[in-house]
Amino acid sequence: MSDNNVILIRFGELYLKGKNKNYFENMLKDNIRKKLKDIDCKLYFGRGRYVVKEYSAELETVIIEKLQQVFGIHSVSVARRCGYDFGEITALAVEMSPNNGTFRVSAHRSYKKYPMDSMQINRALGEKLLELKPKLSVDLHAPDYILHVDVREDGDVYLYDSTLRCAGGMPYGTSSNGLLLLSGGIDSPVAGYMLAKRGMSITALHFHSYPYTSEAAKDKAIQLARILENYCPNIRLMCVSLTEIQETIHKKCKPNYMITLVRRFMMRIAERVARNNGCGCIINGESLGQVASQTLESITVTNAVVSMPVFRPLIGMDKDEIITIAEKIGTFKTSIEPYEDCCTVFLPEFPLIKPTLEKVEEQESFIKNYADLIDKAIENIETVSISQTV
Repeated sequence: MSDNNVILIRFGELYLKGKNKNYFENMLKDNIRKKLKDIDCKLYFGRGRYVVKEYSAELETVIIEKLQQVFGIHSVSVARRCGYDFGEITALAVEMSPNNGTFRVSAHRSYKKYPMDSMQINRALGEKLLELKPKLSVDLHAPDYILHVDVREDGDVYLYDSTLRCAGGMPYGTSSNGLLLLSGGIDSPVAGYMLAKRGMSITALHFHSYPYTSEAAKDKAIQLARILENYCPNIRLMCVSLTEIQETIHKKCKPNYMITLVRRFMMRIAERVARNNGCGCIINGESLGQVASQTLESITVTNAVVSMPVFRPLIGMDKDEIITIAEKIGTFKTSIEPYEDCCTVFLPEFPLIKPTLEKVEEQESFIKNYADLIDKAIENIETVSISQTV
């Protein structure tokens, strides 16, 4: 363990928050502390830069991976620390720089009382490197190597040569709460991730149709929630059975209305669950036109039964774009496991693509006990423990 090895943490959009900036920064600091609570290290929170110090070298990769899952962090860099003495800075720069090729020095001076400004540091340090490493040459536009020098207000100077992008977005928990309709597919986990990236705390609701769907299908949703927990601390998962509702629709209504009617029941249940759990919106993974239930007409009909906002962060994305994000966040391999979900139960051969509200309400009128069915489903909701070490 060396005091000179550090990880620099930078945040992005928080700079835009004006008088509310402290609230967002405090939430981000708290999230970083929780993420690294099991790591033997020290955290320093300075103005505009956070620093991880005093950690074992073998934990460096683990720390970076954890920080890359914290929303609100823009980027990190592994850096070496020294003091203000220019001779000390030069010695460290010589140690870190290659012996040949092209290079550029890029200094940033936050501490304005330092006797050299950024350009002077660039020139002086560049001259020293050229003197001590004659096989090096300067290229200001496309160098092989860039040495960054960050002069901070606290007496520290950080030297680093690379930057790793992180999740970005807003600190988790700064944008109220949303209820994610979590299926076992590719789209819904990505939708939850996208809203969490904007600071929204996520509670998940999974619909199943046991015994028509297997316990493995529900376990798949639990595994997806556990993966999302890496980005959404303390996410909760509730599971609700649609079996009796689907059986009733199958008996009472025309087959091609099955998907539309089931989704209207799902939205009614979701709104009740959302309000009972302090969530201000419903989130789902719908993408316009992807399947029959995701046409404009189908979305309009399902939206008609709820009064709270329904967020669809994937609405304009194609499947390849969604898969790219799913692979990045680690949900894709679990999502494609071949276990059926509730939407495959009593699936009609020709589902409606352009339902009208009048016709749908007519079919729904044949279900005399629909309010009782909803009450029963909500009364029997199962809350699943998904806690894991993050």
